[in-house]
Amino acid sequence: MSDRESILKLEQVITQSVLGQGVVVRQVVMGLLADGHVLLESLPGLAKTRTVKALARHMTAEMSRIQFTPDLLPSDITGAEVLKQHAGVNEIVFQRGPLFGNIILADEINRAPAKVQAALLEAMEERQITVAGVSHPMPSLYMVLATQNPIEQEGTYALPEAQMDRFLMKIVLDYPDAASEAQVLSLLRQEARNVVAEDDFKVTQEALFDCRRAIASIHVSDLLDTYVVDLANATRRPSDYDKDLARWIDVGSSPRGAIALDRVARTHAFLSGADFVSPDNVRAVIHPVLRHRLHLTYDAMVDGVGPDQVIDRLIDVVAIPV
Repeated sequence: MSDRESILKLEQVITQSVLGQGVVVRQVVMGLLADGHVLLESLPGLAKTRTVKALARHMTAEMSRIQFTPDLLPSDITGAEVLKQHAGVNEIVFQRGPLFGNIILADEINRAPAKVQAALLEAMEERQITVAGVSHPMPSLYMVLATQNPIEQEGTYALPEAQMDRFLMKIVLDYPDAASEAQVLSLLRQEARNVVAEDDFKVTQEALFDCRRAIASIHVSDLLDTYVVDLANATRRPSDYDKDLARWIDVGSSPRGAIALDRVARTHAFLSGADFVSPDNVRAVIHPVLRHRLHLTYDAMVDGVGPDQVIDRLIDVVAIPV
């Protein structure tokens, strides 16, 4: 089995555990391949946590789960220096917290206080944690999969813009269709009776890193780069493209958004079996990559327009270079 086939197999076995969320599973796998962090948003009970657990279960990786609450302290997730006695000698050692691992499930991240958000931000961006002036690096495979309920729910708080921009993608889960939901009921009954045969397939970290190297070598033309940059620029200078976009967009995407769009589009091409990136690959991933990087105006809210509708208009008005 080739490295690419092993990743496709990983997607398949996760989909068998998380029924009715095939698009979500594909996007989570793309985030893993693109070496980025992913934010999963939905109302409670739509299999956000189950998706992350299924991903970690089928990889040779260490998973840590952090349940975010308003009273959480930074040291609760990063770890702290503690006094220990060894051979009769007292010494201060660093005791690692749950933030050290390969797959980090940050559950209900939008319930965390600001200081905890700052500690998580360093781990996500710098791939290290600093405690008492000493930096502790994260492992080579390091991915934060954060879940949150919509901010309209009581007791939750919007993430800082700087932290939102660090997420490679924001994936929105919706209700499964009726047929899939019926299959979910059957699957859970089987699991309760322990009659579900658990697939012990696992993807090694070496196979994952090989896939990342293959993705890095996928050809991207100059015209495709122009298309990606034009899409990002259209969010910053919308009046140059469309009058409705000018009314709807307050602040557009940062350059990090264009970088993320390039990375995820290359990943989509890899999973599709292509050795070059096409505009179709870009359009296939633009919604989860840009939806959390757009700040919309009051006019957009009045018009009932959300980020996905704005991105749909972007795709319509930004021409593909030829």
